Amino acid sequence: MEDRPHQALNQAIAVADEVPWADSLTAYDNEHFAVYLRLLDACADNASEEEMAQTVLGIDPRQEPTRARKAVRSHLDRTHWLITSGYKELFAD
Repeated sequence: MEDRPHQALNQAIAVADEVPWADSLTAYDNEHFAVYLRLLDACADNASEEEMAQTVLGIDPRQEPTRARKAVRSHLDRTHWLITSGYKELFAD
């Protein structure tokens, strides 16, 4: 995955090791919406989990491999939920 001009975005946003889960959009989702979009972009670019951890979540996979893997997978799961179900709330009246 190539470096993006907005790469420093996550430096100001704290990223949880596991996304707080709910069956509706959460404050965490609203605060991390750009992270979810960047993960989608990274997937489209065929980025590895290690690249996503480093570039999108700001976690060094060499220093913290377990945390990096857990955080990437958790955020990807939430991103998948968002694009298959959660998006409906964005368009509700």
